[in-house]
Amino acid sequence: MNDTKLELRDVGVKYVTLQGETDALSDLSLAVRDGEFVAVVGPSGCGKSTLLSLVAGLVRPTSGTVLVAGQPVTGPSRRVGYMLQEDYLFKWRDVAANVVLGLEVQGRLSAASRARALGLLDKYGLSDFKHHLPRQLSGGMRQRVALIRTLAVDPEVLLLDEPFSALDYQTRLTLQDEIWGILRRESKTTILVTHDISEAIAMADRVIVLTKRPGRVKTEYAIETGNGAAAAPLRRRRESAQFARYFDLIWKELEAHVGESGRG
Repeated sequence: MNDTKLELRDVGVKYVTLQGETDALSDLSLAVRDGEFVAVVGPSGCGKSTLLSLVAGLVRPTSGTVLVAGQPVTGPSRRVGYMLQEDYLFKWRDVAANVVLGLEVQGRLSAASRARALGLLDKYGLSDFKHHLPRQLSGGMRQRVALIRTLAVDPEVLLLDEPFSALDYQTRLTLQDEIWGILRRESKTTILVTHDISEAIAMADRVIVLTKRPGRVKTEYAIETGNGAAAAPLRRRRESAQFARYFDLIWKELEAHVGESGRG
């Protein structure tokens, strides 16, 4: 039985400006299984965010095909949820009103869908804050609200574009643990784009390393940490000997790309 939820087949993207053409991605192929958590890392400018935009239907491939649940991606759809670096909560709406925003935009807000969204607040420890405004929340809490807003529309694929990058180190680790747990319980197929190698190894079932621009898949690492593998809590994964080995391997690959760029 084919359990592939997301697939990119020989995808290429060219951006055309007055200055000329830029190849962002070239011959990139990638398959993600249903419920799998995949992290994508690579040198700056290699097309990581472009990859997410392709899956979200915000950018059309110049060549190749993007499929979600076997269907070609031709534009934004309910199948895909996108969580950006900024939380983009509306400052004049309280938490409860913010988490149903996606449902409103999609014309799907009903008594049942509202109850489900507010139930997610209860389920993940934010019920006491549903009438708070965003300015009354910490950065980590705002990101949890943003995640619940994305989950409220029940996407099949969730895209995370460096959602922890603006947080301090301690908050970042705590939120990684919390969001990883939420996504495991919700069984969401997830792609995380990050510059943080440790974050990628801790959270993902598989880490994809892209080449320098134009980006294509260079290496894949199936993450096995020896503590129950992918199912192990993140603290145990971070403390494992295998964690350090993966970090060293991926760091050396990215370092090599930087060296190649410098010589070019």
